[in-house]
Amino acid sequence: MNKEKIRRLATAGMLTAVMFIIGYVESLLPPFFSVPGIKPGFANIPVMIAIYTLDWKLAAAMSFTRILLSGITFTGMFACIYSLAGAVLSITVMVILKHVKKFSVTGVSMAGGAAHNLGQIIVASVVVGKAIWYYFPVLVISGLAAGLMTGIVTGCILKIKKTSL
Repeated sequence: MNKEKIRRLATAGMLTAVMFIIGYVESLLPPFFSVPGIKPGFANIPVMIAIYTLDWKLAAAMSFTRILLSGITFTGMFACIYSLAGAVLSITVMVILKHVKKFSVTGVSMAGGAAHNLGQIIVASVVVGKAIWYYFPVLVISGLAAGLMTGIVTGCILKIKKTSL
């Protein structure tokens, strides 16, 4: 294995650890506006960094690893299913929009936040029925807001990284 591959793998490992820690801290927060399932999404900042600086495969592996570890450690495997569905859709949308090159980091992140919530509501509708779709507008708005915050922070980090090279 060459030095570049080792550097990329080590970076992905460190970003995964950061995601895990941020995810844990987010799990300790009370529900925003007394609405369950709404979180700031800061654990997705390392995924966005990986999408922009490493590659989508490492970003996906990082996200799935964090979800599985969090499920085993904190949330349970049932919550893992919701998170995995959201992550698959979110990463897919973000990677596509990044490659289109017509969206800012913040725009990509916002679309990813909304897609994540769409993935979760699809799973929820299978589990509890179609009535759960009434909750979708609330989740889309929260996903866009979380994506906005995550995108702004990620954009700032990526600018700092560019200037430090």
